[in-house]
Amino acid sequence: MPILDYGPNIRDEVRRYYINKGPCQPIGHAFPKTKIGSKMRQLSPTWFRGPYSQWLEYSIKGDTTFCLCCYLFKNELESHENVGGAFTKDGFRGWNKGVERFKAHVGEVNNIHHKCFNRMLDLKSQRQSIQSSFDKQSEKVKSDYRMRLNASIDVARFLLISGFPFRGHDESEESEYKGGFPKLLEWHGDRRPDVGRVILRHALQNDMMICIQKEIVEACAKETTKAIIEDLDDYYFAILVDESKDDSHKEQMVLILRYVNKSGMAIERFLGIVHVGDTSSSSLQKAIYFFLLDHSLSRSKIRGQGYDGATLVALSKKHSDVDNFFYVVTNVLLFTNELNKALQKKDQDIVNAMGMLDLAKKRLQIVRETEWNSLLDEVCSFCSKHDSLVPKMDEDYTLGKSKHKRSEVLYLHHFHVEVFYTIIDLEFQELNDRFDVVNIDLLLGMASLSPVDSFVNFDKDRIMKLAGYYPSIFGDNKLRKLDFQLDSFIVYAQKCDSRFLNLKGIKDFARVMIEKNWILLGHLFICL
Repeated sequence: MPILDYGPNIRDEVRRYYINKGPCQPIGHAFPKTKIGSKMRQLSPTWFRGPYSQWLEYSIKGDTTFCLCCYLFKNELESHENVGGAFTKDGFRGWNKGVERFKAHVGEVNNIHHKCFNRMLDLKSQRQSIQSSFDKQSEKVKSDYRMRLNASIDVARFLLISGFPFRGHDESEESEYKGGFPKLLEWHGDRRPDVGRVILRHALQNDMMICIQKEIVEACAKETTKAIIEDLDDYYFAILVDESKDDSHKEQMVLILRYVNKSGMAIERFLGIVHVGDTSSSSLQKAIYFFLLDHSLSRSKIRGQGYDGATLVALSKKHSDVDNFFYVVTNVLLFTNELNKALQKKDQDIVNAMGMLDLAKKRLQIVRETEWNSLLDEVCSFCSKHDSLVPKMDEDYTLGKSKHKRSEVLYLHHFHVEVFYTIIDLEFQELNDRFDVVNIDLLLGMASLSPVDSFVNFDKDRIMKLAGYYPSIFGDNKLRKLDFQLDSFIVYAQKCDSRFLNLKGIKDFARVMIEKNWILLGHLFICL
């Protein structure tokens, strides 16, 4: 969005936000190659570390580069000078002439780029922060101000760590409870007289540090997120996504990172919440990509995805008659419910789960082929017992309550084909979508690495097939080495090293592998 499209009163605030975030320079991104002339070219990440590091930024969506400072300030100057929009509107992606064009864009010291860059530095260094107020006031005022600020930060950190609310339902002067933040700050001041004499009513009316709750929380969130990204250290990661409505009934998405740290521990970290227009797969995908990009995380590093909800939980939304149908025919669906519960157990054996999946599919097929008549008899018996009207199956199916809205099918066809078959086929589709050939190979490959019962599920062929799904890491040479390493490993683990005998799961196994520096198997765990 062009800067001039923002209101005049907030343009500097918008610019300062962009400046504080810095240019978008994704780390570890697999930059796509484009054929230019007779060669395949791509952006060089070294450009981000050179003389252009403070202003050069990259758009993953457009595979093109821009100039941050010119984007922020050029519109104020271009009416006076004739300049192009390669680095502000359209972007530049002539990778074969990258350095040449960057130098030309910077130009001489009186070039418009330098003017924009200097304006960016000026805005960045404006002393309008908390520190500037220190420089303009006496040492006593500075000391009191710092004490108020530290007290507010301490209270905010306690509320954040504890998960307690900051705000109260009624924050008016007459209210007995104005919220957690002012109440805890008051309590803190009562027990620390040196703090109590400078906070709340003892401070200047416009300097009580009550209104900066949001800023403190945002600062804590930024520092926490920064620590998470640094701990991830450009490794592979998985994403866990959940969605729900907030109090205003707006859809929101929660994103959690799951990764293996340098000690081989599986770590899960909450990254943030973002509002989404709807919860369709395309909307969630777009929101996830932009959210990761905003934190300089490349989607090429994603090695797994997890979404909340049981396997068949969304089924009722796909067919208008399903809600009523579920109340009557739970005995058709009972075993898929057991499958759902089994798949959500933390200690579930993957091989056993895949067996249950196969059994569920076979039972669904048997129900589809042979159990319609017995189900119909059971439903009719239930309706008769409870004095409920049973439609005559050889009559025309009536749509809704109106007898005039008749369809061209009989009740028997409607219930048998349009409801019974449709529900079971939807279940088949749902199971096949979630457990396709690739997913099953991945799951069984992971199960083959489980150390439980002295690697009872170890299967070299499944592990090799698993590694084959990561060609960017396991090329032909590494696959051959992995093949040899697996033969050596299983003998060593089962007979030569007692540390492998009491491991409880893949997580413990991964930690030992990284500690022992089994490089290729360690890479495989990091991928997973």
